[in-house]
Amino acid sequence: MHTKNPKRPQNRLQPAVCRACLFAKGAAQGRRPGGELLPLGIPAAQPRGLGGPDVQDPAPQPLTPGGGEVWLLSGAAQGHWTAGRPAGAMPVGGLLPLFSSPGGGGLGGGLGGGGGRKGSGPAAFRLTEKFVLLLVFSAFITLCFGAIFFLPDSSKLLSGVLFHSSPALQPPADHKPGPGARAEDAADGRARHREEGAPGDPAAALEDNLASIRENHERALREAKETLQKLPEEIQRDILLEKEKVARDQLRDRAVFRGLPRVDFLPPIGAISREPADPSIREKREKIKEMMKHAWNNYKRYAWGLNELKPISKEGHSSSLFGSIKGATIVDALDTLFIMQMKDEFEEAKEWVKQNLDFNVKAEVSVFEVNIRFVGGLLSAYYLSGEEIFRKKAVELGLKLLPAFHTPTGIPWALLNMKSGIGRNWPWASGGSSILAEFGTLHLEFIHLSHLSGNPVFAEKVTNIRTVLNNLEKPQGLYPNYLNPSSGQWGQYHVSVGGLGDSFYEYLLKSWLMSGKKDLEAKKMYFEAVQAIETHMIRKSNTGLTYIAEWKGGLLEHKMGHLTCFAGGMFALGADDAPPGMTQHYLQLGAEIARTCHESYNRTFVKLGPEAFRFDGGVEAIATRQNEKYYILRPEVVETYMYMWRLTHDPKYRRWAWEAVEALENHCRVNGGYSGLRDVYLSRESYDDVQQSFFLAETLKYLYLIFSDDDLLPLEHWIFNTEAHLLPVLCSDGKESEGNEQ
Repeated sequence: MHTKNPKRPQNRLQPAVCRACLFAKGAAQGRRPGGELLPLGIPAAQPRGLGGPDVQDPAPQPLTPGGGEVWLLSGAAQGHWTAGRPAGAMPVGGLLPLFSSPGGGGLGGGLGGGGGRKGSGPAAFRLTEKFVLLLVFSAFITLCFGAIFFLPDSSKLLSGVLFHSSPALQPPADHKPGPGARAEDAADGRARHREEGAPGDPAAALEDNLASIRENHERALREAKETLQKLPEEIQRDILLEKEKVARDQLRDRAVFRGLPRVDFLPPIGAISREPADPSIREKREKIKEMMKHAWNNYKRYAWGLNELKPISKEGHSSSLFGSIKGATIVDALDTLFIMQMKDEFEEAKEWVKQNLDFNVKAEVSVFEVNIRFVGGLLSAYYLSGEEIFRKKAVELGLKLLPAFHTPTGIPWALLNMKSGIGRNWPWASGGSSILAEFGTLHLEFIHLSHLSGNPVFAEKVTNIRTVLNNLEKPQGLYPNYLNPSSGQWGQYHVSVGGLGDSFYEYLLKSWLMSGKKDLEAKKMYFEAVQAIETHMIRKSNTGLTYIAEWKGGLLEHKMGHLTCFAGGMFALGADDAPPGMTQHYLQLGAEIARTCHESYNRTFVKLGPEAFRFDGGVEAIATRQNEKYYILRPEVVETYMYMWRLTHDPKYRRWAWEAVEALENHCRVNGGYSGLRDVYLSRESYDDVQQSFFLAETLKYLYLIFSDDDLLPLEHWIFNTEAHLLPVLCSDGKESEGNEQ
């Protein structure tokens, strides 16, 4: 496209600029046809050698009067603006003014300014060309920084390249793959270097990081190239073949399962307990039961059969996590209703499950959420009541979830279409990675599915996850939150004991306990992980509050989430099986985490804790960002109180739990149920209008247990899944514990 030049006739076309050669300063002065003096060393313009109108191009000015301009060779066609050039001039080529004196029109002179003719002078880029150059430069910068921050190994790149620039940390040249190197070659070289280098060599670690990045890049490029070379018909055929493979796998998994075997139901130990002897404790427990009735009755009145309740709007609420599956609150509340001896409510919930709970839906669900709430809730209801419908529904749903494991590594997808069996991961999760807390929170339920169905496939799927994890190298002994299910490699090096990581560690410990302390692999993985967490992530504030920070590529973010507060109970629960001499240490660590989380509650106006709180910028255990100040009826703090009470019987844990009960009654209770809060620091309640299903499954259950005697669900016989659903301890032969048989 040509633009009009205000200094030239309107009917002439503006030629392309900056195609000339560089002349010496002493070249003879010439004139343009119109009589205008040319700058030194510039001949008159020559006719264009290409077709079109005979247009004279203005020659560029290579030198400012002060001689301060620099030109960049652009490679123009030979013969243009070269007639009469002096000896010694450079070969013909386009010259772009890269930098200029203040009066020049190059990049140094601004876009269209600088004292010369606006955007049309011979020493200046035109505005469009400047814009194009800026676009190219911006794209290059964006590409570079995008590669650093968004590729799977970005955290390693940040920590290993940007923050450690010492020459000693640069990768040796002899290990750098050449232009045609393969990923396999890089891996071999990296293995050799690990063998040759000293333990803990930072140069070797950095080389591993960079080589891993190269491998991932090369693999992605090869896959993309192969896909782009295919015809649309071939791509469509591949999709159909993949669907057929998933269907065959589903049939194979179901073929192994010929029907539920006969199981002799054993009456559960401690499913019902006597009233507490202390009248004040008995009164408090009865109050918590009344809270359960209030939540349940309003759900039944306004949202029966739907997933959750909106207590302000007094209508149903459904999350996309469950797809088209209904009844999350009903299934989540089954075991709470049972242990609180709300018999009529339990019976009506059981009848709804029998008549209406349907998994034949065409919708995408969260494998993690459906497992912990629906599979866990149904298993728990079966083990408490012995009702066969709960076992049947749990195994049916487990079979529906098996296609999620159909990945190259067996690491399951986060999301699964229940109809087609096609899975995928969250698009925001580090380049399509699976999430540690999701694929690591299936073990308890799937072991029990195999136990109740006689089908070993469930246990095989979760055992394979362990195999993949044990074959991976852990950065400083830590488990990153992201793992690619196709490559089997870690994504971003982000480690958290809160969201994205939390229940993975919980399930390692509880797998050991649920096995009757026979699963030695789980015990080893748990205590090695806890040791790394304590070394690299647990810190003390200036006033002595112990907290668990988040680890990002070697750097700590001094933030602790409400979800992380479960860890106090976890440390205490595992203390008895700790390495020699460490039992008291882990009990004390659990107590310190409980105190920190209590402080996060105590420092708010409503005495309920925020979603996350920080230990930087002069604050401790306080949320500083608006999007971290909400409370959604979460249970993790009272969960830790429950374990600490059971294991120490320190009365402060009952006192703290009652403070939480009073806060819930004062600020979250409404006519239509219980609602979360948008800001726990405000004196005026701002409700989020959702009664979460886990409020009935976890928060109220843990509070009820705190004010009950220890013979209600004794910890030596029962394991709580991460949704507080009850699973009995199994002996090494897969049978329920001896206590249950007695």
